Amino acid sequence: MATPTIARHLVTEIPGPKSQAAQQRRQRAVAAGVGSTLPVFVESAGAGLLHDVDGNTLVDLGSGIAVTSVGAAAPEVVAAVQEQVAKFTHTCFMVTPYEAYVQVCEQLGELTPGSHEKRSALFNSGAEAVENAVKIARHATGRPAVVVFDHAYHGRTNLTMALTAKNMPYKHRFGPFAPEVYRLPMSYPFRDPAGLTGEQAAARALDLLDKQVGADNVACVLIEPIQGEGGFIVPAPGFLKAVADWCRDRGVLFVADEIQTGFCRTGSWFASDHEGVVPDLVTTAKGIAGGLPLAAVTGRAEIVDAVHGGGLGGTYGGNPVACAAALASIRIMREQNLNAAAKAIEDITLPRLRELAAGFPAIGDVRGRGAMLAVELVKPGTLEPDPELTGRIAKACHARGVVVLTAGTHGNVLRLLPPLVIPADVLNDGLDVLAEAIQITIR
Repeated sequence: MATPTIARHLVTEIPGPKSQAAQQRRQRAVAAGVGSTLPVFVESAGAGLLHDVDGNTLVDLGSGIAVTSVGAAAPEVVAAVQEQVAKFTHTCFMVTPYEAYVQVCEQLGELTPGSHEKRSALFNSGAEAVENAVKIARHATGRPAVVVFDHAYHGRTNLTMALTAKNMPYKHRFGPFAPEVYRLPMSYPFRDPAGLTGEQAAARALDLLDKQVGADNVACVLIEPIQGEGGFIVPAPGFLKAVADWCRDRGVLFVADEIQTGFCRTGSWFASDHEGVVPDLVTTAKGIAGGLPLAAVTGRAEIVDAVHGGGLGGTYGGNPVACAAALASIRIMREQNLNAAAKAIEDITLPRLRELAAGFPAIGDVRGRGAMLAVELVKPGTLEPDPELTGRIAKACHARGVVVLTAGTHGNVLRLLPPLVIPADVLNDGLDVLAEAIQITIR
């Protein structure tokens, strides 16, 4: 096989003929409900680039939705996985345990916010982690209600669909959903009344909670410190702390869903760190294991340990190969200081996005932290979302060999999630294409 190029390089249209042929096979074999942003079939990947079956090389500004933060084929992760596969692929930790599971839990206890004693349980997906966080919260408090927020995304299982705000495509005609889930207004600075502070936005939400649910009935408040699928919404300063303080004062558990924001993505190990908030429980997945399926719930020891023996677990949870990948990924994050790398991505990207916003009134807002950045598109002079324009810009990027993702309750947000190890020249090339796509599409 030829050595892949190390820069964006197109030799066919996107998608190319081999990808188109593979797409036809896919349509005959794969469920239609499983979507894809861009039907380009990848052969290899790394260093912020995707190499497809047609010989094209695309810039990856999506990281498999914030998963391949350390790269899609980091040598350290590859070596750790190969070594573990040669030893054993599975025993089930609930049958005969292994040290790598314990080591991952030790790392989680050290890295997640707070210096208190912690315990962790490992699972396969973010949705599993969220479900188990709710189980733990309900068991520990003896209360039924779970509180979430507008624009939230927490997964696709029955309970996590109930927790998720957006109907299409996640919830439409999949109900009925799990009960005892209550939704509050989120702090959304771009769409909130001008001058509304984080503390005021929290008071608006918590007043509804007190009146409509009652604190004594609430097991936990579950929140993404920066909302992901909802549109990379960064709450106003003070919002998270005010909610966390309310929870602490009333015996309600504060659960941070850090599945997309965790592991250096926002320029800190966890997005809660930016606000100085220490959650009672933290859910993690995505960037933890270099692309292998692994997730976790980490929390205060007395809360997690309140669950009876056998109450948590799963056949594949904390698979030894995924644990090996996670330990290697965390070493990379530490040794290469990927928190600083995320901040460097922000320092390159945000000024360029803001410069574009100054020239195009359709760009209503630019926001985010670290390598989790977004552009919200609206009808000029209004707050009316423009999902059609957003889709056209994304398609223009794809046609030019740059993978960008869309998000938002209204589908009007372009989100950028480059690998934290992306070289600056590759990042800038991707941003050049994004700027060109915006200029051509809006003109």
